Amino acid sequence: MAKTTDDMSTRLQHPRRSLGNRHRSQAEKFLSLTELDSQNLEWAEQSARQAVLHDFTNPENWRILVRVKLESGDEHGIRAVLNELFTILGRDPEALAQLDEVSMSQSGFPILEASLMADPLDPDEWWTSTSQSDVTLGDFIERVKNLDLTDQRANVLFSRRLERVRDSGMEEQYLELSRIILAQRPSNHEAWAELGRMHERRGEFEQAWMCYDQAQTHFPEIHERDRFRDRMEAKMDGRVSEPWKEPEVSRRVDFLTRMQQLATPNDENIPTTVNESDEVPSNPLEEVHILLNEERLSEAFFLARRMAAEGVEGAIDLVETIRKDIRD
Repeated sequence: MAKTTDDMSTRLQHPRRSLGNRHRSQAEKFLSLTELDSQNLEWAEQSARQAVLHDFTNPENWRILVRVKLESGDEHGIRAVLNELFTILGRDPEALAQLDEVSMSQSGFPILEASLMADPLDPDEWWTSTSQSDVTLGDFIERVKNLDLTDQRANVLFSRRLERVRDSGMEEQYLELSRIILAQRPSNHEAWAELGRMHERRGEFEQAWMCYDQAQTHFPEIHERDRFRDRMEAKMDGRVSEPWKEPEVSRRVDFLTRMQQLATPNDENIPTTVNESDEVPSNPLEEVHILLNEERLSEAFFLARRMAAEGVEGAIDLVETIRKDIRD
């Protein structure tokens, strides 16, 4: 049962349009029958919530949820839905506090529509509107550097937007911003795989392997690392050159250290070397546990993976524990 729950948690991080459409269709059906039986309004809300849960990138799912809230006269619920949407769009939910005196029954739906029009959830629609202005695109790139994208849905949404930036030829910006996003939410296996493909296409095979390794660590079913290894070995077949090898431990440690640094607040520094005068803790995993107690999961994850690469006893099990915590 634990594995089933874990798998479901993984899949819900990434939109599943067919399930979202199915639940939205049910919500619309129940909503149309509320005059016959008020119980249908409760079923409509449950289905609408499931639609958003399974596919938060479809604006129709948000619309049906707000319509249900309007039908039930739930002003607090409408405000909560808008707060949730603002979080996913990388906006400050506190902005809604300025509308405390505004009737959500009258203004909730117009606010929803204005938000979706100004900041489309569909990455292609977003790119069409954003790419028309170099200033707007530049503002977006700078904005991503300072956003809190620890919410798994916001992380997925912005990583997909960055793919459009990459496809436009802005590869360096894509590489920089993808690492920032992944440092905040390392469980985004989709973004790791895309970043790996970018490095592989550029011939940066060590970086590609490490990204695919992260992707498969967080979602073992996709086998990205294994397929990459097969591709590399196939390339080397029949050649005089030495067979391709996985990156050395020191390279992996450097990579994970850099990711941990990106996940660490700017006012803190991560030591990359140990001085002889520094006191070595009796338990090498103590620093990881301190980060976990402070709920700094991303930093703890990269540090634990670094220790696992260095062969620290118990680090591998701790990595798996943190990985599951990040998914939840």
